[in-house]
Amino acid sequence: MNARELHESIVNNTQVTFSRSGGKGGQNVNKVNTKVHLSLPLSFVGGLTDEERNRLRLKLSAIINGEDCIFLSVDDERFQESNRKIAFARLESRIVNALYVPKKRKKTKPTKASKERKLKLKKIRSEIKKNRAKIF
Repeated sequence: MNARELHESIVNNTQVTFSRSGGKGGQNVNKVNTKVHLSLPLSFVGGLTDEERNRLRLKLSAIINGEDCIFLSVDDERFQESNRKIAFARLESRIVNALYVPKKRKKTKPTKASKERKLKLKKIRSEIKKNRAKIF
């Protein structure tokens, strides 16, 4: 799945609700619904294999509720539209980061030349330290 398909799937299938938010805004926070709640059912995220869905469940378990929905709240800004943009960006980045599979590390051994360089440097360091010793 490419990024554009993922973005469209998220935007089209996410349920957005708003509520009153604490924080910045003074008396205005008691009147205006600026906090954004996003709810996205995992089954509606298009283009994912079962393995990728399970990976999302595992990595995003902190924000997935019992109904298998990704749930996210944002109340960073004083404006509803700003919070909405932030919420969608966070949701998308969390999904992308959870789907990332790091490359497996291949074990390697040091080469013969690197072992010799290491021993040579050790001998040089040893000589430097021997020369520091007091002669009686």
